[in-house]
Amino acid sequence: MRDYGVFLSLTALVSLALWRPWLGVIGLAFVGYLQPQTYAGAFVRDFPVYKTLFAATVLGALFTRDRQLPPRDWRVLALLGFWLGLLVSTYFSAFPFFAWPRLLQVSAVLASAFLILVLINTRQKLFWLLAATAASFGLVALKGGYWAIIHGFSDRVYGPPGSQYYDNNAFAVAAIMTIPLLALWFRQCADRWLRAVLAVAIALSVLAALSSWSRGGLLALGATLLVLLVDSRRKALIAVPIALALVAALAFFPEHWFERMETISTYQTDESAQGRLDVWRKGIAFASGRPLLGAGFGGWIFGARPRDWHSAYIQILAEHGFVTFTLWISLILGTLIGLTRLAWRHPRGAEFGRVADYAKALRASLIGYCVGGAFLGIGYWDLLYQLIAAAILLRDLSSKVGDAPRLDTAATDYPQALPGAGMAGGPG
Repeated sequence: MRDYGVFLSLTALVSLALWRPWLGVIGLAFVGYLQPQTYAGAFVRDFPVYKTLFAATVLGALFTRDRQLPPRDWRVLALLGFWLGLLVSTYFSAFPFFAWPRLLQVSAVLASAFLILVLINTRQKLFWLLAATAASFGLVALKGGYWAIIHGFSDRVYGPPGSQYYDNNAFAVAAIMTIPLLALWFRQCADRWLRAVLAVAIALSVLAALSSWSRGGLLALGATLLVLLVDSRRKALIAVPIALALVAALAFFPEHWFERMETISTYQTDESAQGRLDVWRKGIAFASGRPLLGAGFGGWIFGARPRDWHSAYIQILAEHGFVTFTLWISLILGTLIGLTRLAWRHPRGAEFGRVADYAKALRASLIGYCVGGAFLGIGYWDLLYQLIAAAILLRDLSSKVGDAPRLDTAATDYPQALPGAGMAGGPG
């Protein structure tokens, strides 16, 4: 029965993508992060859901007038340069049989980011994109947090099967990156019942991340929560669900969990930590030997077994060389700096006050990625490039129209589209 429900939902999403392509972008976020087909069975589980919806969105984008050129932002050129760097390193890869298929996969991720830049051309649509992302990961975290509770926090929590976020360590970072988006929604929400749901989602996201038993996730969680609390104007509202989750962790988590987390401070004697350090040294050494091209996709074969450099930074550097790595890290650091400038430029009480809330939420999410990515090979995550695209759009929209939208505001309450952009109908 679930198969038919998922299939009908996909059919509806494809139809919407052809009719209003920006809804296809929202659907891609929902399908890509929640992975609803993995909870079904039979033919739907193996059906190329994401590829089908992606093709429909691209087809719809070709024939719609409701689109824009990518904003004039240096990060757009940097994204193109990064993409070109991946192509060059793949062409000269020592393992072309592995590199070319992987390039196609990553190209789909980057193409999705450009679809966001072209089709998300109003504040309403940016809201729905962030809301779909928060809701998708929030639902997975709700399930994971519930699973952790009923199993007494003794069983590790994983993400959707077959997704980029299935591994317990990857799921922890994804859940942590979603917490700022949920907190943004919570801060701006006026509905009491929705606020209660979001508070529960935040608390269970914290529990789900902790229940992944990921040490890198714990560090990423600490950094993200600290940034959230420092940035929050009404700290008690955000602190309460987080504090309740942490109290539950201290009270009910098994002793073995604490023993595992304590190895963070004794990494010199931890076999897993030493193995990662060894892989990082090999990656840096290989990049130094091929500074312009790197190893190409699949470079882990040279020593990062099993199939992971255990760091997004080492992954990009070793596989694509220093030039491509510089573009990649510039995208991340430049976005963090740009979001900080947006927050400073539009302080509380100013005309663009809510832009600061959006900027701080995106910044906290990226900081979670930066810390978690230091211990996990997640350099090609679609969530990273979506956040960068959202930051580019936030800067562009804040310079053209008034305040950023409240996440609980009805679509009809929003201002109309940007000057010169056609309306897509519906809530945007």
